[in-house]
Amino acid sequence: MITVHKNSDGALIEIELSGEVTSADYTSTLVPAIEAALSEHDAVRLLVIVGPEFKGYDLGAAWEDTKLGLSHWRGFDRAAVVADKGWVQTSVRLAAPLMPCPVQVFELAELEEARRWIRESLGAIHIVDLGGPCVQVSLMGKLDPEEYEKAEADLDAILGDRDAFRLLIDLREFDGWQGLTALAAHFRLARGHVGMLDRAAIVGDKAWQNIAQRVGGHILGTRTQFFPSEEIENAKAWLAAG
Repeated sequence: MITVHKNSDGALIEIELSGEVTSADYTSTLVPAIEAALSEHDAVRLLVIVGPEFKGYDLGAAWEDTKLGLSHWRGFDRAAVVADKGWVQTSVRLAAPLMPCPVQVFELAELEEARRWIRESLGAIHIVDLGGPCVQVSLMGKLDPEEYEKAEADLDAILGDRDAFRLLIDLREFDGWQGLTALAAHFRLARGHVGMLDRAAIVGDKAWQNIAQRVGGHILGTRTQFFPSEEIENAKAWLAAG
């Protein structure tokens, strides 16, 4: 059996699994709830509570679960599974690296912690006007699409009527994206402002960031340079020079 509880804005769906879950539970309860939420939101967050009396899925439900995941692959922003059963926890952890969004496992005693995790932002984007043509964008933690929506408004406000700007991208505390929807939001933000970009400095301490700077410079046709984390002041000076 599947019981669905939806919060007020519909972007978070909380479900409880009990007894044996059947294909009818998916088609009559879970799928309509998810599709209704996705009709109003680009992505939803899913909290799954596996009760102690949960026995598993029948074959039809397992197939419906697969179809649901494939048909709405990009529709999940984050998922949390709350369960005490070892086989459920192990199954989720094995599947998590293949999912397009962050997945976390909690025990039943940690239900409120799971609810906080599913609601909170795991990352932030800070934008600072460095003066002149220079702007610093700091990516922190694991970013979700909502952070990019806020960042776009903040960046547009700073750029104002400027025809061009120079960008310092601070990746010292960046841990990645919360799934494919967040990554897509990153590229949308970049695409919307790339025509104004005069020069870019990337500051970080990971090898892939250095490689990304080199590839990005060739693609964008803009002067770019990578600086190790401890050289952030040198990066600011390079941006401001000339």
